[in-house]
Amino acid sequence: MRRPALAAALALTALVAPIAATSTPAAADPKPVEPQYQEYVALGDSWSADVVLLDKDGLPDDTYAPIDCAQSHRNYPKLVAKALGVPRLRDATCGSATTDDFTEPQSGLPLGGTNPPQFDRLSKRTDLVTVGIGGNDAEVASGAMSCISASPISIPLPALQLPAGVPLISELAPWGGCKERFTAGGVDQLARNIADSEIKVVRALREIHRRSPRARVLLVNYLDAIPAKGCWPLVPITNTDMAYLHDTFAKLNAMLARAARRGGAELVDTHPLSTGHHVCTGPLTRYVEGLGVVSLNDLAVAIPAHPNAAGARAQAQAVLQRLGR
Repeated sequence: MRRPALAAALALTALVAPIAATSTPAAADPKPVEPQYQEYVALGDSWSADVVLLDKDGLPDDTYAPIDCAQSHRNYPKLVAKALGVPRLRDATCGSATTDDFTEPQSGLPLGGTNPPQFDRLSKRTDLVTVGIGGNDAEVASGAMSCISASPISIPLPALQLPAGVPLISELAPWGGCKERFTAGGVDQLARNIADSEIKVVRALREIHRRSPRARVLLVNYLDAIPAKGCWPLVPITNTDMAYLHDTFAKLNAMLARAARRGGAELVDTHPLSTGHHVCTGPLTRYVEGLGVVSLNDLAVAIPAHPNAAGARAQAQAVLQRLGR
């Protein structure tokens, strides 16, 4: 722009600016939005604590529970609370928890700590609760770990009668065959455990409503972690046993869906966001770690067979979608 034109433009601006200032009302500062939820309590086991041993945040978070509960600083409850701007979060989640630990102290944690009864965090003011529980009640987690196999195919070993204190060969080296063990005699022990656990979850949900009658209660199921076909040796479980575990996890989540209906809770289904991210996918794709101790998503010293940081983000997203966020 040439200098005379620039001068004319500046002069016009000087004339118009006072008029604009007097004719246009000043915009008012927006009022802060009141958070929809004021007190959020998170209850659950290691798949809600999103357990981790060490990551960029350091050691596990001991703000809300003992350090040996192994809560991640970025587990899904904390991500949800941050996204919602909740003023008060009480995260009671703890590794190895069962429904018994909702009403009783969880003692004997790895470093000798004790997590108070998780229900102690509930109050009449609590208006949002997430719950992730049931897998340990049904002994699914320990059952899955017993499926580890040193061979890509199951090697049946004869039952041997050995002197007391002398371990069987099958106890010295894992050889698969957990499906055969759990379904011996025509009864699926894990399926029976899952069925027996339903009433425990239902009672827990009903007790949450009794203690916190204003609360919106969400029951969060387990991520789509187990494929229908194995990937030995990446995850050293035979194809037969992996398929059995896949079906077992499906039964566990079906039980949780029934328990949510019976217990008056809303089900949060994490599968739409986690399908295709199971333990047999790559280190930057999977949402649940296999047997390795280093997670690359995000970098962390992880606990095997548990959600990683990407899994926690998927869980949080599923919860927020259920809440309409």
